[in-house]
Amino acid sequence: SPQRLETIHFSLVKKKVLATMAKGPNEKKGAKIFKTKCSQCHTVEEGGAHKQGPNLYGFFGRQSGQADGYSYSAANKKSGIIWGEDTLFEYLENPKKYIKGTKMVFAGLKKPADRNDLIAYLKKSCSA
Repeated sequence: SPQRLETIHFSLVKKKVLATMAKGPNEKKGAKIFKTKCSQCHTVEEGGAHKQGPNLYGFFGRQSGQADGYSYSAANKKSGIIWGEDTLFEYLENPKKYIKGTKMVFAGLKKPADRNDLIAYLKKSCSA
């Protein structure tokens, strides 16, 4: 059944996340990745400005498309995704595939370690 396939897929993603996190994500590397790949369009500090992309402060555990004052694509608002390690891990690999119709132009991070490093940085820098 489709639900069973989704459950299998989710558990495989979780295993991949856990396997790459076993050696531990590197927050410093994540900060470097953010600076080179994300900071042109995003800010992370509380009350930070929206740029081409929304400010990311407080997005962990929040549903996609919810930052006040940012104009999201309908696809992003309707996706219903709750941002956490697992959803970000998949999204950051290929945003346009994960949310079809997103206006985020980023091609993605193919290396699982890079995604986990970035997630570690975001988790720390975007939280209260």
